[in-house]
Amino acid sequence: MKKTTISFIKNVLPLFIGLFLIYYSYNNTSTVERQEIYNSLKYADYRYILLSIFFAVLSHLSRSYRWKYLLNPMGYNISFTNSIMAVLVGFLSNLSIPRSGEFLRASTITLYEKVPFEKCFGTIITERIIDVIILLTCILIGISIFPFIEKPNISFNAISIISFCSIVFIAYLIFKLFLEKMYIGNKIKKFISGIKNGVLSILHMPKKEKFIIHTLFIWTMYFLMLYVVKFSIPETFSLEFEAIFSAFVAGAIAMSLTNGGIGVYPLAIAGVISQYDVPYESALAFGWIVWTSQTIMILIFGSLSFIFLPILNKNK
Repeated sequence: MKKTTISFIKNVLPLFIGLFLIYYSYNNTSTVERQEIYNSLKYADYRYILLSIFFAVLSHLSRSYRWKYLLNPMGYNISFTNSIMAVLVGFLSNLSIPRSGEFLRASTITLYEKVPFEKCFGTIITERIIDVIILLTCILIGISIFPFIEKPNISFNAISIISFCSIVFIAYLIFKLFLEKMYIGNKIKKFISGIKNGVLSILHMPKKEKFIIHTLFIWTMYFLMLYVVKFSIPETFSLEFEAIFSAFVAGAIAMSLTNGGIGVYPLAIAGVISQYDVPYESALAFGWIVWTSQTIMILIFGSLSFIFLPILNKNK
């Protein structure tokens, strides 16, 4: 498979899918429904949306600090400020080109902290593996605790949406690993060895319990940033834990399929929330509020990080 074809599949196709889903979402709502969505966005209680953004910021700070635990066993003690800004510019980059943020994040630390790129990138791979494990655990918990088939108010469409997202997510992981194996197969032995050292750094961590605490904290913040938004719209105010957790799992899968969840995230959230006696328009507005607020936050803080990284590291 040619390199250009691989690049297209990994970078352009997810963006195309996201844009198509935005068009699909718009085309499948009437003028009245769009007005209802607009009203939900206009009159939402933005205090809870700001609280959601605050929880997201906490998760990014925790992720930045947790990264130090993976780099320390290899003898690198990076600046917490640089770690934060590298994480944010990585998230910003992922909005345009999926998974490019991992390379940019590692390159940033290599440039300003003199950590070898391959070792730095290896620790990021470790983080992604852990994230996948946590997400799969959440999916299993959702299936075991909230058996959708037994819920009389959950339609077959909801089961189909979640099943489809799960299948696509697993297929995407397998395909992505296949492409990366081809890509890495052409690299020199030293580069592969450096990545291996970075990945295996978790085995030599002296403070594994703190790493675990940060990991649980990060995913708890992810859930809370979705949960608190339910109080911003009257139609979703009374939703119970089950509904939000199910939407959380669907949204997390959706974020992995396209560039920052563009297009697919609001649809995934709406597909689940609307099955809990919430009008589809309100459920879709709920999904757009969560996605838009988090995306704006990444755009602002990620852009500021791009600006301040060279300023704060001018002596490096």
